[in-house]
Amino acid sequence: MGLAVLCACAGPYQYFEGTGLHDATVAEVTGSWESIEETRLTLRLDGTALLQRLDGQDFDFDEGWRVTGSGTWKLTDDSNGQDIRLAMTTRTGAEMRAPTTAADTSTDASTDASTDASVSAAASAVPPATYTWHFYVRRDQHEALELFFFYGDPDIGNTYVLRRAATPAATTADPGAPVAG
Repeated sequence: MGLAVLCACAGPYQYFEGTGLHDATVAEVTGSWESIEETRLTLRLDGTALLQRLDGQDFDFDEGWRVTGSGTWKLTDDSNGQDIRLAMTTRTGAEMRAPTTAADTSTDASTDASTDASVSAAASAVPPATYTWHFYVRRDQHEALELFFFYGDPDIGNTYVLRRAATPAATTADPGAPVAG
């Protein structure tokens, strides 16, 4: 009976061991990534990172803070697949969002007493000055890389997905190249 109770609380995230991906390169991961609500992450080849409006992972997501800052990143690989470890070392901005917004959710957010309580808790949450994320690395159906982490209750298994940012044509030109005129 006790084992049945323990198993009933275990969601998909609790058993997730990794994507099994081992072929991503540092050069392939380097660049800008984005998600909803103007979330942007830039991973530079030198191991530094810039982040804009990035939410917390796991239960920290429910606190409602979003941070902007800089830090470091590293692509790691173990038997379960590759991960990106992102450490924000300097926070330059923070804001609060409604706790019902999500990067990639399959559940409906309904307003009830528990949601009202989480809104109150989020309003009093203090965004961290430093923070560390653990992103999993996977490929989509077109073989493009995606970065993701789990957020909220692990029994639900919600994923916060970042995809390669579109590069505007104006920024692809070499700024040092001569202009034809």
